[in-house]
Amino acid sequence: MADEDSSPISGLYPYAERFGVIDRLPEKGRARDEILAELRTMATEEDGFWQTGQCSGTMYCGDTSHYAFLNEAFNLYSHVNALQRDICPSATRFEGEITAMALDLMHADAVKEHHPGESPRGSVTSGGTDSIITAVLMYRDKARADKNITAPEMILPKTAHPAFEKGAHLFGLKVVHAPVHEDTTLVDMDFVRANINENTVMLVGSAGNYPYGTIDPIDELSALALEHDIGLHVDGCLGGFILPWGEQLGYDIPPFDFRLPGVTTISADTHKYGFGLKGTSVLMYRDKSFRDHVYFMTPEWPGGKYNSPGIAGSRSGGLLAAAWASMVSLGREGYLRYAKAIFETAFAMQKIVRAHEELHMMGNPTFCFSFTSDRFDIYHLNDFMHGRGWRFNGQQYPNAIHMCVTRPQTQPGVVEKFATDLEAAIAYALDPPIEQPKSGAIYGGVPKDVPGVDELVKNILVDYLDRCSDVPAR
Repeated sequence: MADEDSSPISGLYPYAERFGVIDRLPEKGRARDEILAELRTMATEEDGFWQTGQCSGTMYCGDTSHYAFLNEAFNLYSHVNALQRDICPSATRFEGEITAMALDLMHADAVKEHHPGESPRGSVTSGGTDSIITAVLMYRDKARADKNITAPEMILPKTAHPAFEKGAHLFGLKVVHAPVHEDTTLVDMDFVRANINENTVMLVGSAGNYPYGTIDPIDELSALALEHDIGLHVDGCLGGFILPWGEQLGYDIPPFDFRLPGVTTISADTHKYGFGLKGTSVLMYRDKSFRDHVYFMTPEWPGGKYNSPGIAGSRSGGLLAAAWASMVSLGREGYLRYAKAIFETAFAMQKIVRAHEELHMMGNPTFCFSFTSDRFDIYHLNDFMHGRGWRFNGQQYPNAIHMCVTRPQTQPGVVEKFATDLEAAIAYALDPPIEQPKSGAIYGGVPKDVPGVDELVKNILVDYLDRCSDVPAR
């Protein structure tokens, strides 16, 4: 049986002391009631953490009644493979209508109005990374087919999601990293303009980017894409299902969607501010000719002519049903109402940050904001806030922390607690009891009570993979 204490980081094999460790398939199955009781114990304890409203991002809806409703929808189709459309034609309905609603939100009507020959399309993927790497594959293959480009390049803002680099790694694109302006956190357009060449197949802009919640100058990127006849992907995985409502509410949110003629693809995650279950996302194309390059077909397989609309083969019919149910149950009124509360909360928290001269806001954010300090190491502040029950996301270059505001933060009292705890955290960070902070910049969580976090990132990954793959000899 694995040793829970063998890792330098505690918690890499959670619940081992309480529930033991399963390192081989049991000879006999356990009772269902016993299994469900164990699952409920873990789920209830873990939900209690984010339900306080002190956890950045992650739980975008936070409404347990909404989750229960989605679980009912999922349950009806949990056993269904969306690849088998003849058995479950409802999957075609769900995916088609999810895509249509997303295209409507991204002003696909503007495409048809100005370019009647173009016909916007889309598809549902397993999440933001899936949407992004599918777009990367599409731009590579489209450029190869249309322009005979065999050494494709993309120009990528340093604030763009790592999924673009993952796609470039998988599909053989060169990444040209574009710097961002320190004050605005937006991509340096002069750099982008100067680095477009005959091999550039795609530009990237974020609406908004994950680190700072700021929106790249998509209108300028659109103009460049048109000028050079190259693709422009707008990563709206984070902001795609909330920024449009912010614009309707009158906030200063510039157009980033298909109203801009150079925008050729957009990704937006239904499992974030679409309030669906993890994981679904929508990848939208300005014209169906773009989507043609992500189809995969092989007619000679003995198992039959094989076709898939994207990278994935089997897909969950339950997730399609749940995403569809979320969107049609909330409607425009519901999304607008939730967005109003989220934006009001985000700006209230930003006002609190700006009231402290020791802190510095990164750029001009919206629902997601990041701050740092030139008076102390921001991770000392993060340590203190963690002790008060807050879970921020750590960042680097420069060191900063961010709060992605979701529905749980809109609960009464959360903003007030943020103000109180932040003031105390600043006092702590100005005179910390230890030289090195315990927290650091690790996406998806920060180990607790461990000095020298950066040096241990590799050990964390190696240890995790070892635990997942190594079965002790018996």
